[in-house]
Amino acid sequence: MSTPSLASGPQGPHALRPLLDTVLDALRDGTRTRRGPLPAGGPHAVAARVRDAVGNVLPDQGDPDALRRLVHALAEGAADPAHPHCAAHLHCPPLAVATAADLAASALNPSVDSWDQAPAASELEALVTQALAQEAGAADALITTGGTESNQLALLLARETHGPGIRLLHGANAHHSLPRAAWLLGLPDPVVVPAPAGTLDPAALADALSTLPGPVVVAATAGTTDAGLIDPLPDIAALCHAHHARLHIDAAYGSGLLFSDRHRTKLTGLDAAHTITLDLHKLGWQPIAAGLLAVKHPHDLAALHQHADYLNADDDTEAGLPDLLGRSPRTSRRADALKIAVTLKTLGRTGLGALVDQVCDHARTFAALVDDHPAFELHDRPTISTVLFRPAGATDDTVAAVRRHLLTRGRAVLGRARLDGRLWLKATLLNPHTRPADLAGLLQLVEELLEERLEEPVEELVEGTTPR
Repeated sequence: MSTPSLASGPQGPHALRPLLDTVLDALRDGTRTRRGPLPAGGPHAVAARVRDAVGNVLPDQGDPDALRRLVHALAEGAADPAHPHCAAHLHCPPLAVATAADLAASALNPSVDSWDQAPAASELEALVTQALAQEAGAADALITTGGTESNQLALLLARETHGPGIRLLHGANAHHSLPRAAWLLGLPDPVVVPAPAGTLDPAALADALSTLPGPVVVAATAGTTDAGLIDPLPDIAALCHAHHARLHIDAAYGSGLLFSDRHRTKLTGLDAAHTITLDLHKLGWQPIAAGLLAVKHPHDLAALHQHADYLNADDDTEAGLPDLLGRSPRTSRRADALKIAVTLKTLGRTGLGALVDQVCDHARTFAALVDDHPAFELHDRPTISTVLFRPAGATDDTVAAVRRHLLTRGRAVLGRARLDGRLWLKATLLNPHTRPADLAGLLQLVEELLEERLEEPVEELVEGTTPR
C-alpha cells in the first residue's frame, strides 16, 4: 500500500487538487440530493442514512471512495445556512474567499502556541487582533472559538483582576454561557437583572449595584440570541462608572454592525467596556470558529501568562521570539486569523458593511410582510436581523408543532424564542443573497402548513415517517 499523501510540503498542492475536485463534486451532488434547507425525515431517518453511508467506521482495509461517500453524506444531511429558508440560528453561510483561506490554514496546519510552529501566522494574528480591537474601541484582542469562550475569558480576567469574590450581574436576556462561565470559574451565584422589554432594565441594574457589596462585573448584551436586541449600552456604562463596576459587553451577534456606517451607532457605548465579545462567524460570514475577546486594558491579559520551557523559554523570549502562550487558555490553536484577514482585506469596510446592511434590510422586509399579513403576528420591528413572529391566535403548542413539522419535512429551519410569556417563531436572516421572493415563500410555507397539515401528529414524523 502506498504512503498517503500530505497536504503541505512541495507535493501538497499536487496531492490536494484531485481531492478538492472530489470534495466539490460530492458537495454539489449531496446538496442536490437533499434539495431543501435540511434533510427530510427527522433525526431517525437522517441517522439511518448516515450509518448506511459510513458502514464500519474503522474497517480492516481502507476504502478509497471514503472521501466522496462521507462528504456526500454530510452534504445530503446538512442544514445548509446558504439556503434562504434556513434561518433559525446565528449560523451564517461562510464566504467562499474565507473558506478558501481556511483550507490553506488546514493544509499548512500552523499551531499558534509558539513562534517556531507559526512564524507568519503569529504575526498575522497580531495584526488582525489589533485592528479589530481598535474597531471596537479597545486596545488588544485574543482569538477565541466564539462567544462562549470569549465570555468565559472575560469573567476569568475579571476574577484575576478583582479577586474570586467578584459578583456577576447580567440581564435575564443574557446568553447562557455567562452564568455557566461563572459556575465553571467558581464565582458566586450571579445576580439576574430583569429585562422586561427584552433588554436589561437600567433602573433595576441601578438598584442591584446600590445594594451589592464588593467587586462587581456587569454583563450587557449587544445582540440577544432570542430577538437580536441591544441593551441600553450608554446608560449601563454610566451606571458602571458611577458604581466602580467592571463592564463586559457580549456583542457576539451585534459586533458586525461596526462595519456598517448605517448601523454602527446602535453600538454607541461599546467602547466603555473593559472586555467585549466579538464573533465573526455570525455577522462576519466566517467558517466556524472566528471569535475574539477585545480588552480595554492590556495589563489584564497578564493573568493568562504561562511558562513552558519547550514553548516560551526565557532565553528565547529575551532573544526576541514572541511568547504566544499568554494569548489563549488553549495550547494548540488553528490559524483562524488567516480567513479573517483575507476577508477584511478582500472586502474592506465597505464590502462587509454592505453585507450587514443587506441582511438588516432583509429583516425589515420580512417583518413588514408579517405585519401586513392578517394570519400572523409580529413581535416587534427588528433591531439587527432577527424577526420574531407567530400565527395569530395560535397556542404555544401550535407554534412548536409548526416549527417541528417544517424541520422534519425538510422545508424550512426556523428557531424558537420565548418572550412576553409566549413562544415565537424566529427567523435569523444572515444570508445576503436572500431575495424578497424567498422571504415571501418562507411565510407562505408556514401559512400552508397551518391550513393543511397541522392536524397530523408531529411525533410520527419525528420518529422517521416518510413525509408525504
